[in-house]
Amino acid sequence: MKLDWDIVEGLLTILDSCNELVKCFQMVRDRVKQDSLIPIKLVIKAARSGDGRHQNMPTAGEIAGLIVGNIEDTIGIRDIIVDDCKLGLTRISDLHSSFMAMQYPLLFPYGEDGFRLGVELNQNTNNAQKKGKKLHTWRKLLQTYIMDLMTCIEEERLHWVKVNQSKIRAELYCGIKDALHRGDTEGAQVGKRIVLPSSFTGGPRYMTQNYQDAIALCRVMGNPDLFITVTSNPKWNKILEFLRNNGGQRPNERPDIVARVFKIKLDSLMEDLQKNNHFGKCIVAVYTIEFQKRGLPHAHILIWLHPAHRYPTPAKIDEIIVAEIPDKTKDPVGYDVVSKYMTHGLCGQVAPRSPCMKNLKCTKHFPKKYINQTCIDDAGFPIYRRRCDENVWVEKGGIKLDNSYVVPYNRNLIVKYQAHINVEWCNRGRSIKYLFKYITKGPDYVSASLQHISNNAASSSNAKERLDEVQYYLDCRYISAPESIWRIYGFDIYY
Repeated sequence: MKLDWDIVEGLLTILDSCNELVKCFQMVRDRVKQDSLIPIKLVIKAARSGDGRHQNMPTAGEIAGLIVGNIEDTIGIRDIIVDDCKLGLTRISDLHSSFMAMQYPLLFPYGEDGFRLGVELNQNTNNAQKKGKKLHTWRKLLQTYIMDLMTCIEEERLHWVKVNQSKIRAELYCGIKDALHRGDTEGAQVGKRIVLPSSFTGGPRYMTQNYQDAIALCRVMGNPDLFITVTSNPKWNKILEFLRNNGGQRPNERPDIVARVFKIKLDSLMEDLQKNNHFGKCIVAVYTIEFQKRGLPHAHILIWLHPAHRYPTPAKIDEIIVAEIPDKTKDPVGYDVVSKYMTHGLCGQVAPRSPCMKNLKCTKHFPKKYINQTCIDDAGFPIYRRRCDENVWVEKGGIKLDNSYVVPYNRNLIVKYQAHINVEWCNRGRSIKYLFKYITKGPDYVSASLQHISNNAASSSNAKERLDEVQYYLDCRYISAPESIWRIYGFDIYY
């Protein structure tokens, strides 16, 4: 998009004359005039040294935050540095009343106070209503604003943990088992430190406790019966209808609406599974919410069925789980939904850059082999019926996809919810440990590096001297706007 410089100059004039913060603090344009900045760029690395489930590449164009370092090691020391015209570089908290106004000068043109501790809620003022309406038309800037709000909330929670170590009895965490778990095998490495309790959402003890709770259920109730993954659909009618009536925005520009609708759909799905007995009488259910840099929330669900309603044989499994394309003439509705949501998509030689590809192979093992009857392999995983039928296929990107590209599903669920809902049978011991570790694996990470932009006209020999030629590789926690708004709303991460 081409900038209208008349508008830009007008905005700069307004800020210079009306915004008190602009008069007190230097802006980036002033710093560039004084001393050219070091031309660097942040690069997300495709190479993954760790677990691919944690460090998969982003597949959606979204605003995200990268948090460097382990959350326990950096607790309570996050800094915001501003450049005061008189005092120079000054450290402030992201809970400072002027933090949001400095981050978003066009949204706070007069330098008004943003979020701060102790702010009173007054829902009846006209200013609050106007600000709320403006907030929802910021498009991608809304994602950045949500990220900053989540940062402020997380910072305050971490600060509370830091100054209340005695209340959470932190000394109980500093035992021999914790030391060995961290790999502190030498006495000099063990000492007083700040710990995160299991009540802190997203922390390592939080995830470990959830895993132990789920395993305890398995020990008492036996193996779960079904593993279900449901992914949010940005084209749900409720989302599109709302966006049409509110400025014609795109779904990725309103993660708050996507999160709310997904929560409604998820609650409805859980009611179908638990109360309406869609697969039979459900006695236990567990789910966890993930985002995985795809821009959309999704849930992994494990359910235990009553012994009288289980599916112990391949023939029984075929009654609820299908991995084939429906006949277009006999079931046009089912065919349409499966073609939209339940085919794996293009990968392999025709699409070598697909996110699922690694070493020229699909990490999801598509296309699957044809098989005439459902069976259970030696590892306890089911191999679903996929018959070879050249007359049944769907077309994507000019390529015909047959039954070997179908993700297992339950027909009635995907028709009702119009979304990707993968249903897997999992009642075998050897697959259980993998499932529980999968649904409690913790937050996502990315490998990133800071690189010098050598072909930038602004670069100089001085800039090169100030920036070491060695690239700095960072292992960063990745948190997106959809995850941030989910956390801000207080929706369950683990159920």
